Amino acid sequence: MQPLLPNNKFLLMAAVLSMVAAALHIAIIIGGPDWYRFFGAGEAMAKMAEAGELQPTLITIGIATVLFSWGFYALSAAGKAPRLPLIRTALVVITTIYLLRGLSVLFIAPFNTEFQSSFWIWSSAICTFYGLTYAIGTWQQWPYLSSKG
Repeated sequence: MQPLLPNNKFLLMAAVLSMVAAALHIAIIIGGPDWYRFFGAGEAMAKMAEAGELQPTLITIGIATVLFSWGFYALSAAGKAPRLPLIRTALVVITTIYLLRGLSVLFIAPFNTEFQSSFWIWSSAICTFYGLTYAIGTWQQWPYLSSKG
């Protein structure tokens, strides 16, 4: 295995972006129902949070956990954290999910007015940007991320 490309700026940025998104999800839990509404979780989630139900918190913690782990994979691939298993596979999956989520609005919005809201447009742009940072960083680091590593 070759040494990692030092200071892969795209993977470092991808890590920060995912971890900021994870922290924002934790802030939404703390912020309560109005934050669920503002950040586009939907009225049903906001009403469940108002009623003190556990489901919105558990779902949001689950999302935050996934986003933190994605950030940690990016840090690992950039050589700034311990090497994680299946790093190439994980980076491809993370990149694909971000890009599919980001670009999905282009295919769904023409048929569903809910996806024409400013939340869906902005969040799709953000996810596409995140996906591109992972894609470029992964592409740059690929030769150094031996599957045997």
